[in-house]
Amino acid sequence: MAARESILADCYAWHERDKLRNPLFAAVALCAAATVMNAQQPDDATARWRQAARFPVVDLSGETARQVVIAGGTPEVYQGHPTTVLMRDGRTIFAVWSINHGGKAGPMARSKDGGKTWTRLDDRLPVGFRKHENCPSIYRMTDPQGRERLWVYSAWIGRFGIPMPRIMSEDGGRNWKEMPALGEAFRCVMTFSSIVRLKDGSYMGMYHRGPEGADRAPLEVLQTVTKDGGFTWSEPRVVAKVEGQNPCEPFVFRSADGRELCCLMRENTHKGYSLMMFSRDEGSSWRTPADTPWGLTGDRHMGVYAKDGRLVIAFRDMARQSPTRSHFVAWVGTYDDIKQGKPGQYRIKLLHSYAGGDCGYPGVESLPDGTIVATTYIKFWNDARKHSVVSTRFRLEETDARLAAAKTGR
Repeated sequence: MAARESILADCYAWHERDKLRNPLFAAVALCAAATVMNAQQPDDATARWRQAARFPVVDLSGETARQVVIAGGTPEVYQGHPTTVLMRDGRTIFAVWSINHGGKAGPMARSKDGGKTWTRLDDRLPVGFRKHENCPSIYRMTDPQGRERLWVYSAWIGRFGIPMPRIMSEDGGRNWKEMPALGEAFRCVMTFSSIVRLKDGSYMGMYHRGPEGADRAPLEVLQTVTKDGGFTWSEPRVVAKVEGQNPCEPFVFRSADGRELCCLMRENTHKGYSLMMFSRDEGSSWRTPADTPWGLTGDRHMGVYAKDGRLVIAFRDMARQSPTRSHFVAWVGTYDDIKQGKPGQYRIKLLHSYAGGDCGYPGVESLPDGTIVATTYIKFWNDARKHSVVSTRFRLEETDARLAAAKTGR
């Protein structure tokens, strides 16, 4: 940057000195200054990304013993876009996903052993659920009377039909019923990509949309609140809209001390970094979105706090110059790292994508024993089989040890 400014200053000095006695030379010098500056801008960005890409990586992607195929793709069937929810018992996990990219809902599976084995529940779900489309998302919410329910929200019924249809279970996922869709005020690209509980016991859901709800620029992020455990929601309002950028797929979570909310967002131009914003008043207001650290640049963030208080955030890696770009990764660091714009500690390559960037919509759960279960859709096999829903499991003690061993050369 300093070198570019020096060249520009010299060229302007030549211009001022020579513009009267040699106007042609002065004009050429001035144009050359602009050319040099414009030419070096991309190089400066690339240099910064290359420097950032020295960030440590622990590669677990080839360790098949960690991996569980929940729903295998076939040459005809594409399994896509899962989300998960962990129940209070710390071992039961539900997963929902769609068939085809942004396609129809319908599949659901349950694990009673922390994600090691899975049982399909499709036949227990309302018939109408199969008409829901695009990235079904599952959440566990408790109403003011203390009654817990499971909710699955989707983007629409049919191709761009009624927005945000949903199904609900009041008995821990044994029985499900279809509920009225949230309707036109909630038209979206995809339904809630995250929901966080507020201090007053209500829940805030966040999602994104384009103009008139379409999946096109400019994208904006909205939020809405339910005070009755998911039945009714407040009028959505826009909380992130950035000139020249497309914030979307928000992941909202609470700071380690509980005093602040952080929202990470995919930036859909993919020209730079992802975005982040913070709220100190439970989402009533948000600071202006800013760039995340390089290591958090990616799509569809989802994460958990590990037992030791560190954050593990999984996503599709979209960081420029990254050796794991387009694969399913997790970032490890502290909340302060994010807040202060620090790099973090390291990243983990969780799974290898044989379809480039078509992966990474995750569910991430932290089990009581410290095991983290990360689930995504991915082209898991390098053959004719299409995408599968796959989970992988690890502990930070393992990845910390791998990183330490790599540093010492052992």
